[in-house]
Amino acid sequence: MGLNYQTVLWNKQKKGYDRILVLLLVMYLLLFAVLTLVTNSQTSLETLIIRAFGSLAIVMLHVVLSIGPLARLNSKFLPLLYNRRHLGVSMFLVAAVHGVFSIIQFHTLGNVNPLVSLFTSNMDYTSLVNFPFQVLGFLSLLILFVMAATSHDFWLHNLGPKVWKSLHMMVYLAYFMIILHVFLGAFQQETSPVLLTSVGAGMVTLLFLHLKAGVKEVSADATGSHDSWVYVCHLDDIKENRAKTICIDEERIAVYKYSGKLSAVNNVCRHQGGPLGEGKIVDGCITCPWHGYQYQPANGQSPPPFTEKVETYYLKLEDGKVYVNPKANAPGTEVEPLNISAYG
Repeated sequence: MGLNYQTVLWNKQKKGYDRILVLLLVMYLLLFAVLTLVTNSQTSLETLIIRAFGSLAIVMLHVVLSIGPLARLNSKFLPLLYNRRHLGVSMFLVAAVHGVFSIIQFHTLGNVNPLVSLFTSNMDYTSLVNFPFQVLGFLSLLILFVMAATSHDFWLHNLGPKVWKSLHMMVYLAYFMIILHVFLGAFQQETSPVLLTSVGAGMVTLLFLHLKAGVKEVSADATGSHDSWVYVCHLDDIKENRAKTICIDEERIAVYKYSGKLSAVNNVCRHQGGPLGEGKIVDGCITCPWHGYQYQPANGQSPPPFTEKVETYYLKLEDGKVYVNPKANAPGTEVEPLNISAYG
């Protein structure tokens, strides 16, 4: 968390992440170039750049869309989730290189404005084998640009979490158009099955991960509706400085154990809806695993001067079993933590 907006908040962890990211991107581009020139030494530089950056953008987009379900399936992927916006912006920049060079190669040799040429050089929208697939790529690139341009917390704060999240869910529309762009373009220009096979495998993998994560979420939310004390788990099932999450009346509650005490708060971070129950206690505060927003466990309030608040809940402990009252207190309400030692 920070008091002031910064263009990019590069802490030690993010710097390490970005170094690895840049290294992997350079390695991919070099490997692609070598393999292309070995298999087809007549490939022009422009074509090499278009194909290398285009394929890299597709790979990166699949990785971006995989991080969410992977993090829900295994907490070890949460560091990737924390840095996903850096990866998303990098993916747009890579895709932009592909788009710019494509326009230069295919639409700058005539007397018509390149962008006008992009939309008018092929108007055969009723044909599958001659569909103007470049238009789909351009429109998807515009969506990725809007997402990259509004990825900063400044826009999240001023647009509001719901509007901001809805805007960034357009990545799936962009993905759909990119897949059509690739398949329709392959029908018209490519003879090798490698591209289609690779993209098809990526689609299947992405669909599998989202379905598996969805099934897990539904299973976790199957606790049902209650009006009285609800059993959460045995005390020993909660790790120190960690939480056990339970869903009651379609609301997720995170029960934290820390410093010999228990506290319960709403699981949803006020910053961007991150799962607080998947985070941990850092410096005495619940820390969201997505972007590091913090809340005091006893009252659900962010430490001053921050003003975010989440709902709190009453707990009780009987025979080593933890129970929660599902009736939420108003956000920021102080609730005395349960002293574990007092219960023997």
